[in-house]
Amino acid sequence: MPQYWLFKSEPDCFSIDDLAQESGQTARWDGVRNFQARNFLRDQVKVGDLVFFYHSRCKAIGIAGTAEVTGGAYPDPQQFDPQSPYFDPKAEPDAPRWFCVDLTLRQKFAHIITLEQIKHIQELDNMMLRKQGRLSIQPVTSREWQVISQLAT
Repeated sequence: MPQYWLFKSEPDCFSIDDLAQESGQTARWDGVRNFQARNFLRDQVKVGDLVFFYHSRCKAIGIAGTAEVTGGAYPDPQQFDPQSPYFDPKAEPDAPRWFCVDLTLRQKFAHIITLEQIKHIQELDNMMLRKQGRLSIQPVTSREWQVISQLAT
């Protein structure tokens, strides 16, 4: 059984449209620099898991579509690049601090499922998005996945 996740991205950095334009509609999900989100990526996110692609810090905040994890956790190469905004001088190749996964687009929704819509659905009251909204990688229950997926149809 796949697990379900919500991954947040600012669309001016990387949007669902950017993912759609990547070769094979697959890209590295990198740049995560929060320890709790890193731990989810490193320890729990697995190949075959399904992801809600969430746009944050934009005009239309919400879920833009779905993706699948197609490459398991590996060290984020940007942590070792001094020219990268995600460089971490404490990271060592033999002791990486930050991880990433590969995502492949499954579906771009015809319309964004907005955070406001999500806030008005009682079945989603306990969703981590509503309780710990700032976290960029967060688990989603199978029931939450079903409820939100129905909104996309």
